[in-house]
Amino acid sequence: MNTANLQLKGLIMAMASLCDAIAEKELLTRGEIGAALSKAQKAIEEDDDHELSGANQAAILFPIRVLQLAGEAGRKEGATFSDYARLVGKLG
Repeated sequence: MNTANLQLKGLIMAMASLCDAIAEKELLTRGEIGAALSKAQKAIEEDDDHELSGANQAAILFPIRVLQLAGEAGRKEGATFSDYARLVGKLG
């Protein structure tokens, strides 16, 4: 596997843990974190400056969707990157 992909996996899971810690410390609610992620998703979907293929746009949105799922699941103990990736794939 490409080293960059491994680094991105680590970064995404680290961000999921940070989002969980932020919610647990009540700095932001899970809803507020979800809203921020939705705002990022919307900005990417509405970006007309870059003509991206559907596959490229999906690739850009993938980490956001993983973080959204992790937040909705309340960062289930033992959930892996593969678990979240499988869920994102099912959502389309």
